[in-house]
Amino acid sequence: MERNYDKEIDELKEQMKNLQNMVSPQLDELRAMMMELHPNKSSTEKLKRVHVMHGMHPDSRLSEQMEELCFKTEEKGGSGFVTYLGLHNSGGRQSNWIRNSVPTDDLLSLIESGVANKVLACIGNSNRLAMVLEILRGPKTVASLVEKCGFGSTGQVYHHLKPLLAADIVVEDEHQKGFYIIQPHKVQGIIMLLAGISDMVDETYTKGTWETDEEN
Repeated sequence: MERNYDKEIDELKEQMKNLQNMVSPQLDELRAMMMELHPNKSSTEKLKRVHVMHGMHPDSRLSEQMEELCFKTEEKGGSGFVTYLGLHNSGGRQSNWIRNSVPTDDLLSLIESGVANKVLACIGNSNRLAMVLEILRGPKTVASLVEKCGFGSTGQVYHHLKPLLAADIVVEDEHQKGFYIIQPHKVQGIIMLLAGISDMVDETYTKGTWETDEEN
């Protein structure tokens, strides 16, 4: 039976919307509590160019990191910086990653160079995304991908597997012949790409200044 990915995505969006509605009041309460703890401190502080955001997260360590990024952006004069860390453990494999103060201008240059387009074109297909999801959950054979992803033949799997192998996103497990895994150092990129998509769907965790007097 062929999976209806559009329906699944719509259902996921609805679930995320419901979760946002449930969590938003609690987040507002936490922000109010933070402001009560710092009654004399404004939520934003305008520097010459950058607004420093205070108390964006209940964990003071994360809020302090945000403030540091704001000050660094003011000092360096770029469009901004990104700091992130994470962990993914599934199928007996674990990936951990930390990157600090990555210039957003460097990330935006991936669009200009065409790299972003090539990567998104490689995985931006519902069949390939379904395969990536299953392989992230654990090593898979071609036969198991046929079953798990609802393909009609092994030929279909090989057709979609080819660009993933060419991009070094998926590789054959050297310890289990015939099993395919996500290249360990590519897990981070996939998870962070999905984190970015999540932020596009749910803006709960974003705060900023949206109006400006500057001319474009």
